[in-house]
Amino acid sequence: MNPKSSELSEAVYLLRPYFMRAFWFSMVGALLILAPTAFMMEVYDRVVNSRNHFTLVMLLMLVLVAYVVMELLDWARVRILQAAGVALDQRLAPRIFIAMFTANLRRIPGGTTQSMSDFKTVREFLYSPVVLAVMEAPVSVVFAVLIFAMSPVLGWAAVIGAVLQVFIGWLNERATRPPLLEANRTAFAAQQYADGTLRNAQVIESMGMQRDIHERWITKQREFLKLQATASERAGGYTAITKFLQTTMGSAMLGIAAYMLLHDKLNGGGAMLVVASILGGRMLAPLVQIVAQWRGVVGVRDSWERLDKLLAAVPKKPPAMSLPSPKGFLHVDNVVAAAPGGETTILKGVVFGLKPGEVLGVVGPSASGKTTLARLLVGLWPALSGKVRLDGADVFAWEKAELGPCIGYLPQDVELFEGTLAENIARFGPAEPAKVQAAARAIGLHDYILSLPDGYDTQVGREGAILSGGQRQRVGLARAIFGDPVLVVLDEPNSSLDEVGDAALAAAILELKARGTTFVVMTHRTGILPVVDKMLVLMDGQVKAFGPRDEVLDAMAKGAAAQQQAAQKRSAPGGAKLVTTS
Repeated sequence: MNPKSSELSEAVYLLRPYFMRAFWFSMVGALLILAPTAFMMEVYDRVVNSRNHFTLVMLLMLVLVAYVVMELLDWARVRILQAAGVALDQRLAPRIFIAMFTANLRRIPGGTTQSMSDFKTVREFLYSPVVLAVMEAPVSVVFAVLIFAMSPVLGWAAVIGAVLQVFIGWLNERATRPPLLEANRTAFAAQQYADGTLRNAQVIESMGMQRDIHERWITKQREFLKLQATASERAGGYTAITKFLQTTMGSAMLGIAAYMLLHDKLNGGGAMLVVASILGGRMLAPLVQIVAQWRGVVGVRDSWERLDKLLAAVPKKPPAMSLPSPKGFLHVDNVVAAAPGGETTILKGVVFGLKPGEVLGVVGPSASGKTTLARLLVGLWPALSGKVRLDGADVFAWEKAELGPCIGYLPQDVELFEGTLAENIARFGPAEPAKVQAAARAIGLHDYILSLPDGYDTQVGREGAILSGGQRQRVGLARAIFGDPVLVVLDEPNSSLDEVGDAALAAAILELKARGTTFVVMTHRTGILPVVDKMLVLMDGQVKAFGPRDEVLDAMAKGAAAQQQAAQKRSAPGGAKLVTTS
């Protein structure tokens, strides 16, 4: 194996000490399979003729010891390979989780929980029957040498049987791989569809969509089951052929050995009749096991390929130089951006700057690029060109574990995680009560939390199910301002808030602004504008206005008045009365 071929290959290559120990245990254990044959021959040769009970007892004890050792070796090699799986998990699981997470952010294939399922498949394959059979395969060469020593004819017969088994395995691969690949793809699609159904259960139930949604899921599920059944039928057929060939080889070897014995061409005498039959069957046993488990081979190969692509698409970040904590100087330098993986440019040459303690309100119609700008400001998405800099450093390249505590972010769709209110507010870090309560008080949530039976230890449930939309948004706001970050980006923060919530949000912004926190607030609502220092107007991804709030508002008002007058002149020639709608 080339340890540099891929990151996944390198991780598995580093497990070679485990594989080597398991291999030698497998070799010794497989050779001990000859113990029953040796016992049988010794009983016929020594006990039956001599009628010596002591010899029988000693032979029986020896063979029992061989059986015990064989089972212990089998148990030990499985434990060794399981330990290899644990070592692989410790080495690679965090890396795959981060790669999956990053791929999801950048909309790269592989950014789903399928990646963790693929890794589980690869890890469990390390101690699967297929790997154990492969480790026993070299013993087949020893058996072949013994068979050749009895008679070259017997040896070549055994080789022909092995070639036939390999050919059947190749046919099995060709027949089962296409339906298995399609079945895996369809199963994942059905699972995703079911997950989406559960997330939108309220909408589906309230509008009577359950029957039709269920029908669509059943269609996907039936397609998966049909493909899986096709693959299973084909694999079952080839497995039956391999078992038939193995059984037939035992009898064929016995018949050929008898023929050779009748012509005095069988080395070792008549006892070799049984030995040849047993060795012929055992020689093919590893190949039979591999063919029988071929579905697992196809599955792990596909999982391996997907993981390889994911790790190649999301390379491991080199260690970054530690930077001092930022103060809040934000500069957006001629940024051009699109959604990761998309071709349509969303932001086109956006330029502006803010000083610590300034509050910027970003306004504009839907699809003007406000959410994209928010994601760039906190380093979620990369820019096609230009940079978003915080205190002169590129936000996207900044190590997120280091920058994260200095950043606050509230997306449009607030997601809470299973855990307590305190844990969600504290970002699942150290939940210092004073800091958690300060964040909750700032946005007017403290009294409500204290009214709950468990207070800050209240479990929010899956996706914050016990909270209303406004309460979830307030918890999200408390999480964004927790720990006094130097830059806070809020995307439609008051969309679910009432007047009291609006007032609490404005007060929180003013409080943190006084401490030097820089705010960028994307909004459609005017309630937040009194606390804004500057405004930026986005239209079709371009900056149409930027500057102090009052100047921008005056310019917008004058522009709107001029547009209205022009529209009146165009639509009301000759002094006709103009009727407008809004």
